[in-house]
Amino acid sequence: MASQSGSGQSPQYASVAVVRRLATVLQGVDLDCECRARLDQALARFEALENRRTAREHLANARRQRERIEAVFFFLRDIDALASTEQDHGLYEEVALLFEDIAKAASEGARSMRQVGSSAPA
Repeated sequence: MASQSGSGQSPQYASVAVVRRLATVLQGVDLDCECRARLDQALARFEALENRRTAREHLANARRQRERIEAVFFFLRDIDALASTEQDHGLYEEVALLFEDIAKAASEGARSMRQVGSSAPA
């Protein structure tokens, strides 16, 4: 999972939030029209760049989760050799944990893909 900063935001969104706060503060600064327009354009470009960077990070995370799932599937192949009469009941728990690992990775991958979708330009 993505770590949270003290404000409750993920680090990926911290820079975008800073730009928005900075833009809000600068609205009250008396700048001439040309300077204001250039500043607004620069802030908008920076925010767009940060949004794209964040989307790339989420997509990379989703790919890592897919790789994690693929790795766990390799170990799940052993389930074909298990019988319901297996004497080592710990094996059932190990397989259950593998399924839980897949569920966690799938949930994290889904969260990342939703973040990519919500940050994509309309």
